[in-house]
Amino acid sequence: MATKCTIPTIDLHDFPNQLSKLITTCEDWGCFRLLNHHDILPATLMSEMKAVVTSLFDLPVDIKRQNVDVITASGYTAPTNANPLHETLGFYDMASRCDIDIFCDQLDTTSHQRETIIRYIEAVYELFMDIAKKLAEGLGVKSENIGFENWPCQFRLNKYHFTSPQSVGSSGITTHTDSGFLTIVQDDDDVNGLEVMTKSGDFIPVDPWPDTLVVNMGDMATVLSNGRFCNVKHRVRCKETKTRVSIASFLLGPRGTVESLPELVDEDHPRKYVPTTFEDYRKLRFSTKLHAGEALELLYAPTSDKVVASHITN
Repeated sequence: MATKCTIPTIDLHDFPNQLSKLITTCEDWGCFRLLNHHDILPATLMSEMKAVVTSLFDLPVDIKRQNVDVITASGYTAPTNANPLHETLGFYDMASRCDIDIFCDQLDTTSHQRETIIRYIEAVYELFMDIAKKLAEGLGVKSENIGFENWPCQFRLNKYHFTSPQSVGSSGITTHTDSGFLTIVQDDDDVNGLEVMTKSGDFIPVDPWPDTLVVNMGDMATVLSNGRFCNVKHRVRCKETKTRVSIASFLLGPRGTVESLPELVDEDHPRKYVPTTFEDYRKLRFSTKLHAGEALELLYAPTSDKVVASHITN
C-alpha cells in the first residue's frame, strides 16, 4: 500500500552543510531528490534529452532491435506478454565513448540526437563522480582509494505504455533494487508512477518534480558501506492513462573484487558480506531470480564461497 509522504531532498548548492544529511538519508532512505544540479546538468539539456528519447522510441521496431545486449538486459527490450507495458533501450558502458557511438550507430541517430546524448551522458557522469566523492567523504573514506572513475556504467531509457484505462493499477516494473552502486533517474516530469519503499515497508509515491533528479542507492552501495547504506526497493505502477518516459543511469561498481571498505570494518563493525565481483553478483541475481535485494543475504559472512558459487552456476 502506498502512503502519503515524500523522499528527502539534497541541495547540491548547500555543501558541505548537507554532507551529514546526505549520509543519514542514504542510511535511512537509500534515495533522495537532487536539487540545484543545473551547473552540471541544466534543465534545457534535460528537456532536449527527453525529446530525443521520445523520438528514439518512435523508431521502427526493426531499428530498435539493432540495439542488442552487451550484458544481460542492457539493450532493447520490447513489451512482452509477461510485461506488456514496459519497453527499454540502452547500453553498457556509458563511461566509454566507443560504446556511446555504437549505441548511436545502432539507432541511426541524427547528428543532433548524437550530440545531445553525448552532452547528457557527460553531464550525468560528472554528477556521478561528484555525488560518489561526497558519499566517500561522508563515510570518512578517501575517494581516490575507491577509484569511482574506473567503474563501468549503464544507460537505460524506459517507456511505459500506460495508454489503456485497463492498465491503471498495473505494474510497469515490479518491486526491485538496483544491483549497482548509484542510480540517477530523470523521471517523467508530467506522469506519476514511481514508488519507493520506506524502512517500515510502506510504498510512497515519488511525485513528478520538473528539473530535478531522483538518486537511488543500490546493492553495491550496501556491500561497500558494510550495510550502512540502504538499497532502496522501488517499483513503477500505472496511475493514469498517459505514456511515461524516464532516463536511468547506473554507476555499477568496481571491475574487480567488491567488498566492504576496510575503513568501515572493525571489531565493533565486522564484515557483513563475503567478497564478490559485480559480474558474479549480477549472475547471482539472475540465476536466483532474487531482484529485490534478497540476493545480498546469500553473501552474508560467513557464507562460504562454495555456496555463493553454486548459486551463480546453477
